[in-house]
Amino acid sequence: MKIAQLLTASTGGIGRHVASIAPRLEQRGHQIRVFCPKVTAEAQHFKELGLDVWPLGSPRRFIGADLVHAHGLKAGWLGLPIAWMYRIPLVVTWHNAVLGDGLAPSAARQVQRTVALGADLTLGASRDLVALARRLGARNARFSPVAAPVVPLAGTSREDQRWVLGAADEDTVILTVSRLAPQKNLGMVLDIAAAVRDRHDLRFVIVGDGPERDKLQRRITNEWLQVRLLGGSDDMGSLLAAADLALLTSTWEARALVAQEALLAGLPLVSTRVGGIEELVGSAAVLVAAGDVEEAARRIVALADNPTERLRLREAGLRQAATWPNEDGVADDLAEVYNELTRGRRYKGFWDESGGFTVR
Repeated sequence: MKIAQLLTASTGGIGRHVASIAPRLEQRGHQIRVFCPKVTAEAQHFKELGLDVWPLGSPRRFIGADLVHAHGLKAGWLGLPIAWMYRIPLVVTWHNAVLGDGLAPSAARQVQRTVALGADLTLGASRDLVALARRLGARNARFSPVAAPVVPLAGTSREDQRWVLGAADEDTVILTVSRLAPQKNLGMVLDIAAAVRDRHDLRFVIVGDGPERDKLQRRITNEWLQVRLLGGSDDMGSLLAAADLALLTSTWEARALVAQEALLAGLPLVSTRVGGIEELVGSAAVLVAAGDVEEAARRIVALADNPTERLRLREAGLRQAATWPNEDGVADDLAEVYNELTRGRRYKGFWDESGGFTVR
């Protein structure tokens, strides 16, 4: 079938999810067309993956689609008139409880309600999102986990990567991978670093870019914190292998890819207990209340001083990760959903290379 994947600006998890499922759906015989901003296509390397990519302002390119799958509430809002115009089913995956910048809470809730009511199927990346969609009137809402990609092999040895990070053998490297944005609450990482400033063997590393970079760097410099902003990286395998602990401080997450990557890599995780995190990691990670700097600092120090407990968490994390669906399983589940919604109503034609639709 012909499936339009629709998403807005995403340099993080939503875009990575589409980059994961789209090629796998094509391998299963479906025609995929991705509609997104240029920044998303470039960040997720959609063209390099061989995907058929079009800008959001190309509504006629939806002609002939059997189904639209919008990722995120903003994309769902854009998908509503397209699905109505072409009389095709609309699937909306809710990846995040936060709608976006610039909307008052009342306006955000109205958009959520409109998208929930208008979609033929709402998929939630965590069960609390499914429950929210149902409360807002979604007629058909289901849990649909987002699988983390396979952790890449390290391109650099652990010793060499730690040398680059300025960490000695006896140091504990605490790794945070995140977009530098308000939802990620990265000020908490700095608060924890300030709380343990007397422990010179604890080194915090934040990987990622975003609008809060300058603000975070100013505080790191002014307070002489042992925190390094590393920027983006194409070698996550090496960073995960070089670290001793992973730290996630978000105020909300559905099924955080960075939490999945940490457990898949055997890296003990300390995370805020928010959104879908607890259902994701179970008892295989250390969970603290959002904003509880004192408890997070205490648990990090305890783990730094207890290699036996770190080993226990590593083994527990690997067992927990083995229970998660992989990328192929997620693609198979989506293909079944698409078949269910389009049965008996597909266009008999195909998208051609020029972007048009050709009737058989």
